[in-house]
Order: sequence, then C-alpha cells, then structure tokens
Amino acid sequence: MERKLLVASSNKGKIEEIKDHFKELKFNFITPDQFDNLEEVIEDGSTLEENALKKARDRAYKTKLLTLADDTGLEVDYLDGKPGIYSARFAHENATYEENNDKLLELLKDVPYGKRTAHFRTVVAVVDPLEEKEYTVSGICKGYILEKRRGDQGFGYDPLFYIPEHDKTFAEMTVSLKNKISHRANALEKMKKVLKSRY
Repeated sequence: MERKLLVASSNKGKIEEIKDHFKELKFNFITPDQFDNLEEVIEDGSTLEENALKKARDRAYKTKLLTLADDTGLEVDYLDGKPGIYSARFAHENATYEENNDKLLELLKDVPYGKRTAHFRTVVAVVDPLEEKEYTVSGICKGYILEKRRGDQGFGYDPLFYIPEHDKTFAEMTVSLKNKISHRANALEKMKKVLKSRY
C-alpha cells in the first residue's frame, strides 16, 4: 500500500522539487490545500530546526499523516550568521525580496570579497504521528555575497548568492542545476536515505 506523505508547504516549486527527489520512494504526496482546517503555523522558533519541526508536528498531528516540513536561512559569516531564521523578514516583517537584498548589501558595504562568505542552510524535518517519531537532517551550500545582483531566476537572495565553482549566482542557474547542488537538494537527499531505511 502506498504511504501518504504530507508536504507542509504552499510553494508549488518546492513541492515539485521534493516530489522529484523522492520519486523512487513511491509515496502518495499530499499538500495542505487538500485540507480546509489547517491554519498558518507561526514560525517563532529560535533555530531553523525548531521552525521545521514545529511546522511538521503541527501538520502531522492535525492530519495524522507522515509529514515533511523544512526551514531555510541564509547565514553570512561577516554578520555572525545573520539573517539566519530572519532571512524572509530581514528588512522588516513584511519585507520584499528586494528590500531584504538591499539591507544585506547595505550591511556588507565596503566589505572585501574574501570576507563575504556565506551559506544557505536548509533543515528538513519529518514527523510520524502514528509511531511518534521525528527525524531531522540539514544541508548547506557555500558561496559568496556579491556587491550587486546578477541574474533573474530564482527568488530571495538568489541574485546575490554566488558560487565560484559554477561562476554563477543562484539567479543565473537553470532550475535543474540549482536543484542538483542547492542546500535543499543536499538535505532532501539525506532525508531520502532516512525514509528509505524506515518506510
């Protein structure tokens, strides 16, 4: 019998990426919009792990389904790991991608390239409400923050996040290349191994 996996996200691109990574696991993928009683989860944890687990727990215990959730942050070394869990609301509570990028550029003004190291980190959490088990893994992708935007693909900080090995920012990459080397891809591959060994 096919096991159901609820992907706790409303981001269609992310859901497709997760389905693609997990296709050999033969899950029947369910999304939150198939339920009409799921309220937004307030991500108020102090770490990416706490936020990912909070989302997964909430959805898992309300739906009684095996549930996957993730949380991602950009961690800039020169800024002591900021914006981190505040990546989506770095400039202010309802900040646009542009405003967040502008704030990051302002904080790194005149900082030389060699000190602009950063990494994206994704934590993927899976909660099994029937067996009361929880699993978390994390993946990172290292790069540098450029002084100006490059590329028009992707979202968030992608136009500023540069990966020297590919001589491209995330915003200059094809979706397939980004999905192969990204922090989320890294974490999903780890979680795939966990799920493969248990389900």
